[in-house]
Amino acid sequence: MILEKILDPQKYISHHLNHLQIDLCTFKIIMPGTFSSHFWVLNVDSIFFSFILGSFFLIIFYIIGRKVTQNVPSKLQTSIELIFDFISTNVNSMYQGKNALIAPLSLTVFVWVFLMNLMDLVPIDFFPFISEKVFKLPAMRIVPSADINITLSMSFGVFILILFYTIKMKGFIGFLKELTLQPFNHPIFCIVNLILEFVSLLSKPISLGLRLFGNMYAGEMIFILIAGLLPWWSQCLLNVPWAIFHILIISLQAFIFMVLTIVYLSMASSKSHEN
Repeated sequence: MILEKILDPQKYISHHLNHLQIDLCTFKIIMPGTFSSHFWVLNVDSIFFSFILGSFFLIIFYIIGRKVTQNVPSKLQTSIELIFDFISTNVNSMYQGKNALIAPLSLTVFVWVFLMNLMDLVPIDFFPFISEKVFKLPAMRIVPSADINITLSMSFGVFILILFYTIKMKGFIGFLKELTLQPFNHPIFCIVNLILEFVSLLSKPISLGLRLFGNMYAGEMIFILIAGLLPWWSQCLLNVPWAIFHILIISLQAFIFMVLTIVYLSMASSKSHEN
């Protein structure tokens, strides 16, 4: 179904939008077009590629770190040093205070999200063809950041850090004061303040995850539409320019996710105001 001529573009597009899913209650693969009656369903392809890309990032940076030299560096070492300088400059300019976790976290977020986004440039039929013909799998999607479960999971991790540093720096009482005494500093408005601040607090991880998902899903969808609706001889005329432009989107989305992570943690780590 992948590279064969498909007369119905709708089937081709829907096929490429299906995840490789496993029902954790029955441990069976969910076939495309069917739905599980259970809640616990895993998108195995997104988890697998997220793990592979994260491991690739850690291994490469670990090897270069062990072989770092003060003499003439290799091209790969130079590239990694440029990434380190780029991350360090942004952290120093946006994060107020000192925290040994922020720079490594920012580096991890930027590189990991960038690698996940970069999978969008792989030809859309390549991995699905291999998975179907070699491993007999019914579906395969390879862009983890185009899966809302992955992006919201990452943003939820950032949200946990926001709560942790807010309570650590301001105390639990100070955290409650922020929720109940802002923006209207009067006890009579406690409920109103709580509703407003809770929505504002909850919007941070939701917007962080949805922004990345929306942009990457849209980019993937355009590649699928080009492949599914146009004849093969005209696809390169649109695929190549869109892929070149998409490189900017890939980098920009990774940068935005990193910057917002730093900004949110900087706000959480700032000292409380007197009310």
